[in-house]
Amino acid sequence: MKKNTTVYRIPFGKSQLDFHLPAQMRGTYVTSRSLEPLADLEEAIAEALANPINSPKLREMAKGGDTVCIVFTDITRDSPDHLLVPALLAELEMAGVRDKDITLLCGVGMHRPSTQKEKVIKLGQAVVDRYRVVDHDPLTRTGLKDLGSTESGIPLSVNKIAYEADLLIATGIVEPHQYAGYSGGRKTPAIGAGGEKMIAHTHGPQMVDHPGTRLGKIEGNPFHEVITEAARRAGLRFILNLVQDNHKQAVAILAGEPEATFEELVKVAKRLYEVPIPQQYDVAVAGVGFPKDANLYQASRAASQLFFAPRCVVKEGGVFIVPAPTPEGAGQGFGEGCFLETMRGAVNMDSLLAELRRTGYPPGGQRAFIMAKVLEKTDVIIAGTVTPDVVRQLHMIPATDMEEALRIAVSRIGRHDLNVLIVEQALLTLPVASPDV
Repeated sequence: MKKNTTVYRIPFGKSQLDFHLPAQMRGTYVTSRSLEPLADLEEAIAEALANPINSPKLREMAKGGDTVCIVFTDITRDSPDHLLVPALLAELEMAGVRDKDITLLCGVGMHRPSTQKEKVIKLGQAVVDRYRVVDHDPLTRTGLKDLGSTESGIPLSVNKIAYEADLLIATGIVEPHQYAGYSGGRKTPAIGAGGEKMIAHTHGPQMVDHPGTRLGKIEGNPFHEVITEAARRAGLRFILNLVQDNHKQAVAILAGEPEATFEELVKVAKRLYEVPIPQQYDVAVAGVGFPKDANLYQASRAASQLFFAPRCVVKEGGVFIVPAPTPEGAGQGFGEGCFLETMRGAVNMDSLLAELRRTGYPPGGQRAFIMAKVLEKTDVIIAGTVTPDVVRQLHMIPATDMEEALRIAVSRIGRHDLNVLIVEQALLTLPVASPDV
């Protein structure tokens, strides 16, 4: 097969993978944009707190005798809470709030509780030694405050400590999110400190099936609407949030009234992450890299991220190629095992989706539901995998290398003259196809 002379490079494991397209194919290469990182993060935090959006300064909102709850992100989020939380605490100290009246609530959502070491990593030893730091528990009903239900019947709840505080504050990162459109803002207390029933409903089949539940989409997104309402009812009054680039460098940080502050940060995040593309493509090559490409639970997110972009980047009947070695197979945790078992037992994607819509799914099962939606409309090829049998059990297609993957794409689509989108970092880039194409 004659090759195009252009060399494309994407991550593969801890290294890089170079490949050519066949001569009859046309390639479009995209990566996320770059914004100037903040020169001094601590100075930027101080500036944000000195000039909050649509809000008095935090030191003016609080007073001596108030109880305060700060919901901060857990270890699965790269938010620099070791800088954000001390800055918030300094504001509260200036307002005369006593240490004993402050609770730092780790918003673990449905993740496991944080360890003492992780609390220190997130907040710093001095903060952990001085203040009350607790993990949210989404399962103990006595620790939750019932916030009623939405018009659509979704039960809302939040940690009682957060609800009963005179002042509720949250930290967070604003970045593309599979369900919320963009994370941060209202999501840290609403999901991080929400009850199990609420989390189950917001991550369930009905929500995932909704056409408005998409990456990068805020308007008309029912998940965004639910968690915004939950945060309002919980009493969230002030946030300190940031936007980070692909290198985990902060490019923007703002504080103030939750909804207005979040909206301003989403504008920055869109400039950073969203990259316009002229059309939908026949094939999308989705770069991942280490450590996400070590297992299929994580690596498959590259395909679903591009599928659930504001507009799917490939046409119906198209192909995603995910170059990933996947030495751990499906993955080694409980959720990963559930993903494998759910997918492995399926006759086809139509029947699997029907079953999961009828029965729901346990933690980890949402990845099976999401991938079934992807595989219902497209093929997913895992190129360079060392666990091809597991790939097949997950109803995806193994290929030894990119050359074989492209040959398979040709046979699946039935043409050689394919338009191919190459996304260097599919988990960190949000290609947006024009709605007119």
